[in-house]
Amino acid sequence: MFLEAQAAERGAALNSLMAYRRDLDDYADHLRAHGLAVDTATRAQIEDYLVACEAQGLAASTRARRLSAIRGLYRFAHEEGLRADDPAIRITGPAKPKSLPKTLSESEVNALLDAAEALGKTPEDRLRDTCLMQLLYATGMRVSELVALPVTAARGDPRMLLVRGKGGKERLVPLSPQARDALAMWLAHLDSIDSKSPQLFPSHGKSGHLTRIWFHGRVKGFAAHAGIDPDRVSPHVLRHAFATHLLSGGADLRAIQAMLGHADIATTEIYTHVLESRLRDLVMTHHPLAEK
Repeated sequence: MFLEAQAAERGAALNSLMAYRRDLDDYADHLRAHGLAVDTATRAQIEDYLVACEAQGLAASTRARRLSAIRGLYRFAHEEGLRADDPAIRITGPAKPKSLPKTLSESEVNALLDAAEALGKTPEDRLRDTCLMQLLYATGMRVSELVALPVTAARGDPRMLLVRGKGGKERLVPLSPQARDALAMWLAHLDSIDSKSPQLFPSHGKSGHLTRIWFHGRVKGFAAHAGIDPDRVSPHVLRHAFATHLLSGGADLRAIQAMLGHADIATTEIYTHVLESRLRDLVMTHHPLAEK
C-alpha cells in the first residue's frame, strides 16, 4: 500500500520504488529474524536495526536512505490509521559526509564526444552514440530521462526539449547547435528505417528503449577509448560537468537549477564549491608565490 501511494500520489519513479522495496524488505527480514514484525515495531527496535546496519559496515548514505524509507512507511501507516503512533518520527539518521561531485574538464568531455563519434561498429551505432552524448552534455539530463525520451519531443528541429523528470515534473532544457545537428541526423536515420517506435532511442527490451545500465557501460567504453580512467566517468559525472562548466562560464545558479530539475536551490549550490575548489587548485598551481 505504501509503495502504491508513493507511485500514485508522489509520482515516484520505478527506480525509487525498487529502492524502497529493497530497503524495506531488508528491514522486515531483520525484524522477522528477531521474532518481531513491521506493524508492531517500536522506536528502540528500529534503532537496533540501524545499529545492525552500521555493524555490517554499510555506508552512512545507505543507512540514511534505509531510515528514510522506514520513516516514510510509518508516516504513511500513521496517516492512514494503520498505526496509532509513528515510532520513527524522532529517530535521527547518520550524518552524510559532504563530498564534492566528481566532474571532468572541458577537454576531457570533448574527448568523450569524439570517442562517441568513432567507437561504434556501424554507422547507426555512431549516430546513436553521438546523439546520446551530445544531448547529455548539452542538457545535463539524468540518464533515466535521456534514454526514455519520446521521439515526439525531438520532432520539428526543437531549440528546447521538454523533459519529464522526478515525480513527473516537466521542464524545458535548451539544445546546443551540435546537439541539434546530432539529433537531426539520428531522426533522419530513424525515418530511413521507418521506425514505428514511440521512443527516441528504441530497443527490443521490455521498456522499449535503451536502459540506463546499458548506457552506463557504453560511457565507460568511450572513456577507455579516449584515454580517460573509466572509474572517473559515468553519465552522472557528465551531468555534473554540464553544471560546473555552465557555472564557470558565468551562468546564473537559478537557471542551472531549472535546467537540472532540482527542487531545492541548495542542491545546485554544491557546484559553487566545485568551482571554488578548481579556482583554489589553479592558484596553488600557477601563482608565482604558490611554491613558497
